Amino acid sequence: MSSLGGQPILILKEGSQRTRGRDAQSGNIAAAKAVASAVRTTLGPRGMDKMLVDTIGDVVITNDGVTILKEMDIEHPAAKMMVEIAKTQDDEVGDGTTTAVVIAGELLKRSEDLLDQDVHPTVIAHGYRMAADKAQSILGEIAIDVSPEDAETLKKIADTAMTGKGVESAKEKLTDLVVRAITMVAEEDGTVDIDFVKVEKKVGGSIEDSEIIEGMIIDKERVHPAMPRVVKDAKILLLNAAVEFKKTEVDAEISITSPDQLQMFLDEEERMIKAIVDKIVASGATVLFCQKGIDDIAQHYLAKAGIFAVRRVKKSDMEKLARATGAAVVSSIDAIATEELGKAGNVEEKKVSAGEEMIFVTGCENPKAVSVIIRGGTEHVVAELDRAIEDALRVVSVALEDQKFVAGGGAPEIELSLRLREYAATVGGRAQLAIEAFANALEIIPRTLAENAGLDPIDMLVALRAAHEKGGESGKYMGLDVFNAVSGNMLDAGVIEPLRVKTQAVSSAAEAAVMILRIDDVIAASRSAGPSPEEMAAMGGGMGGMGGMGGMPPM
Repeated sequence: MSSLGGQPILILKEGSQRTRGRDAQSGNIAAAKAVASAVRTTLGPRGMDKMLVDTIGDVVITNDGVTILKEMDIEHPAAKMMVEIAKTQDDEVGDGTTTAVVIAGELLKRSEDLLDQDVHPTVIAHGYRMAADKAQSILGEIAIDVSPEDAETLKKIADTAMTGKGVESAKEKLTDLVVRAITMVAEEDGTVDIDFVKVEKKVGGSIEDSEIIEGMIIDKERVHPAMPRVVKDAKILLLNAAVEFKKTEVDAEISITSPDQLQMFLDEEERMIKAIVDKIVASGATVLFCQKGIDDIAQHYLAKAGIFAVRRVKKSDMEKLARATGAAVVSSIDAIATEELGKAGNVEEKKVSAGEEMIFVTGCENPKAVSVIIRGGTEHVVAELDRAIEDALRVVSVALEDQKFVAGGGAPEIELSLRLREYAATVGGRAQLAIEAFANALEIIPRTLAENAGLDPIDMLVALRAAHEKGGESGKYMGLDVFNAVSGNMLDAGVIEPLRVKTQAVSSAAEAAVMILRIDDVIAASRSAGPSPEEMAAMGGGMGGMGGMGGMPPM
């Protein structure tokens, strides 16, 4: 609302809400801090889990930050920005989602103290940006190189990502599965597309029963029981065309006047289908994966020819099969040829859990697509295990691509905090206060790790600061060993993470904090509700008026 010569002028629609200045900042910061505190207790190997129940009663039990925030029905616009941080972190790296959100929440909390001291939001934002840039270069300095051949280090990175996700009993086996899967699908230039690692979830058995298949698992069955269950030294045809007679593109009617004509028509259909099957047989294929349908008559002929056939295979599975077996996906029946076929040592239909059959394509020469089958006692266990494996696959692929890692356990955050305070002293001016606030905010990670492990956060922080201030080669790798309740060398303990987990978390947390800080006016449009009470009354009156028609005499 504005006023001109004492006359109030309304510029916003009635019902709109406007919050300005310090009130707007306080409201946004409070909402962001609430989101950070919601996931803070899940951080680290001793973090707790959350149970989320949606409107239809479905239950998710997890300590994965991004899963929690996606499942929470968040309304506040500033809180939604915090959810975006977690999603970005998940898309970029796959792990460190809780870390990013917790750092962003703490940056905003520290900025409140500066706002109380009358430091302008743009000065804080400038200081935060300088600190984030400096933090990136410091992280680059303390990072350690890893080679793609160093499987032990990659296993430790996978181990760190899975710690605290309820998979401790079989961690040794799972880290081995993850590293083998990623190294198999990695390209020669080090890039990894984890879409080519297929993860299949099956309830039943224990976590120990999880296994890697050097090839593909397809969640389908043979189309005909007379087909062989196992095919050795398979020649595989991938077909993206229906094994059915062709229907006309235009609407056409066929007029049949005698039973002979009908029989001829049916015979011709069967002959056309047999011709298609003959082409498949002539190519030398012993296994057929078809993306579309296979006619009943075709199934019969394929079974007679001893061909193992599967229909309605997903497009994504066809692409993975092509990479695993070296076959080309054929889009036309006429293009079927021997040179388009792929190879596999064994194609077999096997029972995986109670009454469920799956097809295993194994013994591929150089599989550039692999499958991991994960098992667990209940649906919730399998779902959380799937999230843990997904995180581990992502971090190992990122470590392979960047070939750099840092220590975990809060070690990089303490080192950053120490080095940023030294940097702040060289900057001067009010921006120095913001850089110091940034340095203090980073200590929330080791503090939270200590709190979640039931340790005294102040004692632990003091011990860690002292270890880092001593310096030396091992000093910068000192972090929190939550299992033994002491500060220890994280490299020796095998607690390590890809460099990108930290760089992404720090940069996205700083960007979100700066964006929320710079908002000084929140204008919320009125909710589009139904008609107002006055409008309802008017409508009701109109309807009531029609009641007078009841008094009309009968015709």
